[in-house]
Amino acid sequence: MNIRIAVAILIGVLVMVMIIVWTFKSRRTTRLQRQFGPEYDRLLATDRSRRRVEAELEARCLRVKALHLHELDAAKRRQLLDAWESAQARFADDPRGAVAAAARLVEEALEAEGYSVGDFDQCMADLSVDHAYVAEDYRTARDISARAERGGASTEDLRQAMIFYRTLFEDVLGERIRKQEAHHERAA
Repeated sequence: MNIRIAVAILIGVLVMVMIIVWTFKSRRTTRLQRQFGPEYDRLLATDRSRRRVEAELEARCLRVKALHLHELDAAKRRQLLDAWESAQARFADDPRGAVAAAARLVEEALEAEGYSVGDFDQCMADLSVDHAYVAEDYRTARDISARAERGGASTEDLRQAMIFYRTLFEDVLGERIRKQEAHHERAA
């Protein structure tokens, strides 16, 4: 075989391998961007290394898979929803107390589903795997709650925290999906 032909074949094989690797990385990036949404962008803004960010997000997926998360049974879900309605109803008379109750209920719901709530940063990392689009709201709600404890949050801030807690609460309990399905059933 001619050396030129062998070199051309080798170059062709290397180009094909590079295309396959590029395609694999591109699909991985797209999948992680879609799954983690704003969390992907937040991490990339702090690290700047796409490779490290994606490795971190893949590690989060593996960790959450090992947590063996589970849906709540109907009785526990109903108990939490009733407690939520009670906390929400008290907002007009005691916004700070209602937000504190909402924070406790979110933690209780997370813990009941199998999340570890002891370390907030780890909890946020775990939440970002399946609840990426509301995880940042949770972080904001926690910040507002901390300001409220020091007396530095307005009623409007507390209202926003309550909305953010509710969004995560409903997402974790699957209530947003249930509400959407019920809405579609009524419309049909």
